[in-house]
Amino acid sequence: MPVTYFLALVFLALAAGWLAVKFYRQHTLGENAPEQKVEVTILDKQAIEVEDAKPGQDDQEYWIYVQRGRLGPKREFQVGIHYFNALNPGDKGELTYQGDKFLHFAMKR
Repeated sequence: MPVTYFLALVFLALAAGWLAVKFYRQHTLGENAPEQKVEVTILDKQAIEVEDAKPGQDDQEYWIYVQRGRLGPKREFQVGIHYFNALNPGDKGELTYQGDKFLHFAMKR
């Protein structure tokens, strides 16, 4: 095999690896993810006790579970206490998020 083919193959493998890592970071970890707005329905909410909470920290985490459309994917987001208390299962509205980070929810009335 000529050296140029070998170098081209190595270059393509490195480029594919770099693109895979970039895709994973953006879509799974939420790094540099674009801000998105989608219409969702609140399916459920849950408060989870934090076992090792230090003084001055919240002793609970608050989560909402949403679904896009009737048959769309289900997602979960950690929210603050104010959103947790204001939202109820069945509420519909526009969810703004970035990667896996909750930003805002505007309820449709």
